[in-house]
Amino acid sequence: MNPKKFLVLLFSFSLTASVFAAVGNPKAPKGGTFKYNLESQPPTLNALSSSDYYASVVQNYVMEGLLTRNPETREWEPGLAAKWEISKDGLKYTFTLRDGVKWHDGKPLTIEDVKFSYDAIMHPKDKYKTARLKPYYENIKDAVVIDKKTIVFTAKKVYFLNFDVVAGLTVVPKHLYENPTKKQKKKLNKTLVGTGPYTLHKFKRGKSITLKKNKSWWGSKEKHLANEYNYDQILMRFVKERTAGLRRLEKGQLDFQEMTAENYMKNTKGDKWGKEVFKVKMQNKAAKGYGFIGWNLKDPILKDKKVRKALYHLLDREKMIEKFRYGLAEPATGPLYRKSVYANGNVRPILYNFKEAKFLFKKAGWADTDGDQILDKVINGKKTKMSITILEPNKEFVKYLTMYKEDAKKAGVEINVKLIEWNAFLKLLDERKFQAVRLGWGAGSIDWDPKQIWHSASQKGGSNFIGYNNPEVDKLIDEARTLLDFKKRQKVLQKVFKLIADDVPYAFFFNDKFGFYGHTKRMKREKDSYNYSVGISYWWIKK
Repeated sequence: MNPKKFLVLLFSFSLTASVFAAVGNPKAPKGGTFKYNLESQPPTLNALSSSDYYASVVQNYVMEGLLTRNPETREWEPGLAAKWEISKDGLKYTFTLRDGVKWHDGKPLTIEDVKFSYDAIMHPKDKYKTARLKPYYENIKDAVVIDKKTIVFTAKKVYFLNFDVVAGLTVVPKHLYENPTKKQKKKLNKTLVGTGPYTLHKFKRGKSITLKKNKSWWGSKEKHLANEYNYDQILMRFVKERTAGLRRLEKGQLDFQEMTAENYMKNTKGDKWGKEVFKVKMQNKAAKGYGFIGWNLKDPILKDKKVRKALYHLLDREKMIEKFRYGLAEPATGPLYRKSVYANGNVRPILYNFKEAKFLFKKAGWADTDGDQILDKVINGKKTKMSITILEPNKEFVKYLTMYKEDAKKAGVEINVKLIEWNAFLKLLDERKFQAVRLGWGAGSIDWDPKQIWHSASQKGGSNFIGYNNPEVDKLIDEARTLLDFKKRQKVLQKVFKLIADDVPYAFFFNDKFGFYGHTKRMKREKDSYNYSVGISYWWIKK
C-alpha cells in the first residue's frame, strides 16, 4: 500500500463519527445475564501487569482504548478519543478525548490518564511490571499533553504499526495506579476500574467473575456502538475442561462455549443438541492462533538443531489430526497460521518420519550405549539420557502428548509429560525453569510483527522465553518494521517465516480450518461470525 494513501485514508476517517457503519441488530432487546465460560481464573486482573489471555478477556469489557476496531471492516473507529489526526510525515498522532467520560469510581477521565498509561509502559525501571509491552511501543518517542483534551504521540521512526499500537493503548486510571500502597497493590490484582460498558461486580476466587452493565457508559449514545453490549450482566465461570463446559451448556449453566473439532464431532450428541443447544462451525478473516511445543534452546540437549528436528519428526500430527481433529485441521508449517499473507508457501510441514528421526539422532551423536532402550550421549563430560520433560497446562491436551510419548519411545526418546496448574506454569515460564512447554499463541494481529516472540531482544521482557537468537532474523524483523509498503514488508516477513521454521525452535502443531462454538437456544445473533471476530458482544438474549 502506498504510505501516502494509507495516511490519507486514516486521516479521512478522523473527521467525523458519522462515516462509521453500525454493526449489530438495532432491534435487539436489552437485558439478561450472559453466561460465558472463561475457562481459567486470571492470575491477576491488574490492567498494567497482567499478561495472560484470561485477564485480557475480562479487561476488554471493563477497560477501553483510544480507538476501537469495527468487527466487519477492521477499520479504526472512535473510542475514548472522539477524533484523531496523523501528520503528513506519518510520525505524529494527535488524539482528542471525548467529553463527559467517567471512571467507574465516578472520577472524570482526564488527558493525564492517557499520558500516564503510556508512561507506565515505558517506565525505565519497570515500576509497573509492563516490560512485556515495551517492544510494541519502543518506536514511540513520547506522549505530550497539549491541553485538557488533546495529546500528541510522536514516533522516533517509521514503523508500520506505530499508529495501531497507540490507537489501541489501554487507558488506566492514574489516580489508582500511579503510586498505590502495598495494600492497594494487592487490591489492584483482584479489581478493575475502567470506563467501559461493564463494571467488575464480583470476583469469586476459583468460581466466577460477574460484570454489570455500566448504565452511564458513554458508548450507549454513539451510533457505531449502540447495538453492542446488550446484556445487563455477564457471568464468567471458570470451567477448565471444554467437555465439562459443554455439559454445563446443556444444563443452561453456560450460554457460550468454544470448542475444538473433537468437541464439535464427538461431544455434541444427545436430545438437547439442535433443540435447546446448538453447535456452530464457522470461518472468518481473523488471524488464527496455533499450538506448539517450545524447546528451551539453552538446554544442553535441545540447543542442537538436529535434535529438535528429529524430535519434530516423531510428532505424528497427521495421525493426531485424523484421530482428534476429524480431519478439520492441517499441520502448521511455521510461526504463523498458513493462510496468513506473511506465511511462506514454500515451507513444507515437517511430518512424522521415524527413519529420518533416527538418522538425525545418530548424526548428532546419540546412541543407546547401555542397552536400556534410551538414547544417550556424553555432554560436558557427563553421560546424558535423551529425556525430555514437557510442561502441559491443559488436561485436555495430554492425550496428544501421550501419543507423542509412545511414538518417541520407539526411537529411544523418553518424553515425560507434566500436567501443571496455570499460575504455576506461568511462573516457571517467567523464570525460564523448564525444558520444554506445550502452549499456544493467540491470534494476534493480521498485520504480523514477529519481534515480541522471535527477536533476540525480546528474551528479556518480551515473549521470547525459549531463548531464540538468529541475527539474520533480528535484522529482517527490524527492517520489516520500517516498511509501510505492504508488498515489500510481506516479502521480508516471508523470509523471516522461513528462517524461523528452518531453525525448528518450536514443534508447531496445527492450523484449524474452522472455528467451533456452542450456544444455548436463548442466545440470538445476526450471523455465525463477523469478518474479523465471532462478535458475541453483539448477541442478545431472547425474551
